[in-house]
Amino acid sequence: MKFRSVNRCSVLASSLLLLFSAFSEFRLCFANPKRMEREGVILGGIHDSVGFENSVEIEDLARFAVDEHNKKQNALLEFGRVVMAKEQVVAGMMHHLTLEVIEAGKKKLCEAKVWVKPWMNFKELHEFRLVGDAPTVASSDLGAKRGN
Repeated sequence: MKFRSVNRCSVLASSLLLLFSAFSEFRLCFANPKRMEREGVILGGIHDSVGFENSVEIEDLARFAVDEHNKKQNALLEFGRVVMAKEQVVAGMMHHLTLEVIEAGKKKLCEAKVWVKPWMNFKELHEFRLVGDAPTVASSDLGAKRGN
C-alpha cells in the first residue's frame, strides 16, 4: 500500500518536472501577455527564429530535413544553406525552414517543416516541398559598380 502511494507521487513529480521544463524551454512558463502582444508574438503563431543565421541547431534541423526527404523520395538533394527560419509552438516546436538545396548541379529553394519535442528526443520531417529555382546573385545585387 505504501509502495503505491510513493510510486504515484514519484510519477506525479516526474510529470510535473517534465511539464515545467517543456514550458520553460519554450519561454511560456511565465509569459507576460502584454509584453508578448507588444512584441507581436502570438501563442501558436509562427514567428521568426532569432539568430538562425548562426544557429548550429537550425542548420542541423535543415540537414535532417534534406536527409529525411532523400530517404523517403530516393532523391539526391544536397543541403546548401538556410535562407529563412521561423518557428511555431505546438506540442513541441514546429520549425518552418526555407532551404537552398542543390539538385543535379542547380540551386533550388525548398520549404520544410520539422517537428521537434526535445523532452522526448523526438524529431520528424512533417513536410518538404520544392518551391522552385533559387535566385542567382548578380554583381548589381551586391552594390558593385563597374569601372568607367
